[in-house]
Amino acid sequence: MKTLLKFLLSGLLLLGLIALGAYFVLAWMWGDTANRAPEAATGRRSVAAVQTSTTMVVAAHPLAAEAGHKVLEAGGSALDAAVAVQAALTVVEPQSSGIGGGAFLLYWSAEQQKLYAYDGRETAPAAATPELFMKDDGTPFNFVEAVVGGRSVGVPGVLRTLHLAHKAHGLRPWSTLFDDATHLCEAGFEVTPRLHSLLHKDALFRAMPGAKAHFYDDEGSAKAVGTRLRNPELAKVFEAVAEDVQAFYTGPIAEDIVATVKAAKRPSTWHATINTTMLQMGAQHGIGWTAGEDNAGLLSLQDLRAYRPEVREPVCVPFRSYKVCGFPPPTSGGITTLQIIAMVGRHDLSGLSATSPEFAHLFAEASRLAFADRGKYIADPKFVKVPSEALLSKEYLDRRAALFSRTARAKDASPGSVPGATAALDYAPDQSPELPCTSHFVIRDARGDMVSMTTSVENVFGSRLMVRGFVLNNQLTDFSFVPESEGRPIANAVAAHKRPRSSMSPLMVFDAEGQPFLAIGSPGGSRIIDFTAQATLGVLAFGLSPQAAVELPHIINRGGATELEDDAWPQGHLAAAQAYLQKLGHQVIIQEQNSGLHAIEVGPTLRAGIDPRREGQAFGR
Repeated sequence: MKTLLKFLLSGLLLLGLIALGAYFVLAWMWGDTANRAPEAATGRRSVAAVQTSTTMVVAAHPLAAEAGHKVLEAGGSALDAAVAVQAALTVVEPQSSGIGGGAFLLYWSAEQQKLYAYDGRETAPAAATPELFMKDDGTPFNFVEAVVGGRSVGVPGVLRTLHLAHKAHGLRPWSTLFDDATHLCEAGFEVTPRLHSLLHKDALFRAMPGAKAHFYDDEGSAKAVGTRLRNPELAKVFEAVAEDVQAFYTGPIAEDIVATVKAAKRPSTWHATINTTMLQMGAQHGIGWTAGEDNAGLLSLQDLRAYRPEVREPVCVPFRSYKVCGFPPPTSGGITTLQIIAMVGRHDLSGLSATSPEFAHLFAEASRLAFADRGKYIADPKFVKVPSEALLSKEYLDRRAALFSRTARAKDASPGSVPGATAALDYAPDQSPELPCTSHFVIRDARGDMVSMTTSVENVFGSRLMVRGFVLNNQLTDFSFVPESEGRPIANAVAAHKRPRSSMSPLMVFDAEGQPFLAIGSPGGSRIIDFTAQATLGVLAFGLSPQAAVELPHIINRGGATELEDDAWPQGHLAAAQAYLQKLGHQVIIQEQNSGLHAIEVGPTLRAGIDPRREGQAFGR
């Protein structure tokens, strides 16, 4: 009897814990996904300031930064180094970016005295329609249903974009730029605490056959910190791409990409609701889980063959004696970041510090208004008339900045009335969760050329699909899941060959003589915009070193609550900021934040900004 009672109690306890776990994960899946960080934070570390005299590479993993540095030491350009960095990141930071994803690249040519904007954003397949993420009953997929599998995979753009830029700015042979990444695949690298933590926490990735074989042991546990992880399949891909970039877009590699997307399955709804702890408990009681439901994508061989990067004109605004330049649509990052910086700059900042309550309020209000414009107006300019010039005009920004002050919030935080706008611009606000898991790196070579590049597979481990050792993106979930709202179209709705809106915000700042002063950017989903804008203001408005600027405690407002990072504030400043903001009517959320800011400041020396929230490092001489 006691044994039976013990068994029944154990069973009830297990069911209760599973139900509780399911409840919390269901809340994660169906709740306000935009309020979650795209990658789990893995703590802060102490970072020493780095200065060099001639060259510098700052990237999210030491081995990737070292790969870029080796190329510079061999006489390569900043673009040559960028290829090496991206290839290495594909190996050592697969959760964030890789050759299966897309990127936005700003490139400064010192010889030509010109800033280039190379758009390597993924595109929707030719068969995609506005209903891509809509169910038969007229309701949208939830994020997990949409992201895991082939439906979310866009045409990868990284390699063709780098190859195009290399033709214009490369000094070293393309075939040599994958050597370090190939060696890392063959010799292996040690699993870092961050990679291990993200593998451990991601039950969805664990369930996918390709990932399970590569990243997990026979018992399904994430490979331990320090384990040497080899990737011979990816080494062969690099060898083929080094010989001819078209090998990725045609032939056997492309065929494998398409086959994987079309055969994709995702974990069943039951399994997707159970978190890692519940899975481990279930396994102890004979409850297993396997991949189940079909979630095939629309990607075709023709889509891969037809992909072409775009070369666009950067967008710029003045700030004091500087010119701040960002990337134009289809990313919203450039316009929105520049709007925030410009609006804050129209207010008197004298007597304030970068962590003062008044600055937190001004920054949050500028961001709230900029995000309102972002949600309504910005999408792929080939499909939507984006009023970029009007959104960044002096008159418009003057008017928007006048809506708030040091002591008052904007009474109306709806999208602005854009000068010259027509009924064709009457879009409804976007409804995209946008949880990119991304990486940013910056490079300066001996000639003075510079790179600021943000690169992504979108969510952590992308679509969770792997092909020949690399992760495929889920960038199509950056589109709005619904094509219209309240009878009005949404600018960022899905369409064939369209590029989903992004928040990636690579920036470059130029001094009064028109020379590069700062290159900066960050990962972080839609928070990228505020991460980058705040750190840039830290340098330009408050005279902080790039290292001090990237370490600032984050202030975020994406049109709703104001989020304050829960760490790194000077003594008493967090409480003061919270009290001041609440007094003015802000809803305040205090939480962990997970940027990955990297920066290079050009002066008498080169000074690095290395985000202590991730594993980045700087190399140079």
